[in-house]
Amino acid sequence: MSTALTSLTLTDFRNYPHLSLSFSQPLVAFIGDNGIGKTNILEAISLLTAGRGLRRAPLIDLTRKDATQGWAVSAVFCKDGYDTRIGTGLSPSETGRRVRIDGEDARSSEVLLDYMRVLWLVPSMDGLFTGPGSDRRRFLDRLTLAIDPTHGRRVSDFEKALRQRNRLLENGGNARFLSAIEHQVAELGTAVSAARKETVALLGEAINAQAERGLPFPVASLSLASAFEDEMLGLSATDQEDRYRELLEQGRPRDRAAGRTLNGPHLSDLLVRHVEKQMPAAQSSTGEQKALLIGLVLAHADLTASVTDIRPVLLLDEVAAHLDPGRRAALFSRLLEIGGQVFMTGTDISLFEALPSQGEIFRISKDGPELLPR
Repeated sequence: MSTALTSLTLTDFRNYPHLSLSFSQPLVAFIGDNGIGKTNILEAISLLTAGRGLRRAPLIDLTRKDATQGWAVSAVFCKDGYDTRIGTGLSPSETGRRVRIDGEDARSSEVLLDYMRVLWLVPSMDGLFTGPGSDRRRFLDRLTLAIDPTHGRRVSDFEKALRQRNRLLENGGNARFLSAIEHQVAELGTAVSAARKETVALLGEAINAQAERGLPFPVASLSLASAFEDEMLGLSATDQEDRYRELLEQGRPRDRAAGRTLNGPHLSDLLVRHVEKQMPAAQSSTGEQKALLIGLVLAHADLTASVTDIRPVLLLDEVAAHLDPGRRAALFSRLLEIGGQVFMTGTDISLFEALPSQGEIFRISKDGPELLPR
């Protein structure tokens, strides 16, 4: 399925009173000084799909300083030759962001998944393998959402049910109420775990298929681990739900004392290993971790396209700066091969010397964007 953003307009978004860009190539690079607003453009694009965007910032923080009417991001999205205008934004009187498709209000941001699946790599993810497990769970959930649009709602409902159970425990809720909410926790938690496991399995296959191409990126192996995952090994989905309900009921005294639920997929961790070196990704060098992450995201782009028939939009913030010239050239070639649209940033045009002819470079400055000749 051929999909692409052909134009993007920002209004009072971050540092931009107004910005308008048009795109004609699948590979797009933004260059400019640090702090000029290149990442803000990527963040705006990341809001054209479900979720909180690549920075997960509070919506009010996206409004340009001194602006009084909120912010807006709109784009023309071409899908199989047909243009659709999609947009999102925040009005001063609203707490949630509004989404519009061809000028009509949409029920939620989830409808944007019908048009765009967006993946990103940003510098803050450089510590993904060494940081807290919550970061890896969020990363895995975003990968899962790209191939399963219902996953975001499922995770949100599960987390809400967990909070309700924790409040009941804290306030001395009776056994009947606890059993009712634990039924929801078990049902939703089992479904969340199953979706994550499916993504891990499919992504592992995609990584192995990518490795056969001989790309200069290390191969990763993935697994999902926690006490909960160990407890569910070998059980059917129905038996997993039943077992999780048992664990929740048995764990009430302990969880009440702890003030939180101590067993469940909300504590699962995505484990990543460097296959060739047979070591955890967290113990690899900084450069190897970056290369592992790039390879993982490239494989997931292939997976998303094969499962959903939608080529994902990739947002790569300062990714080229961490690669030697050979790996940069291989990355650009692979991005073109994947077939989706890619937006990249960098401080220097030399980082994009190997960009294929199907790429365009914009210089971003305080005077506005400039499309550079190639």
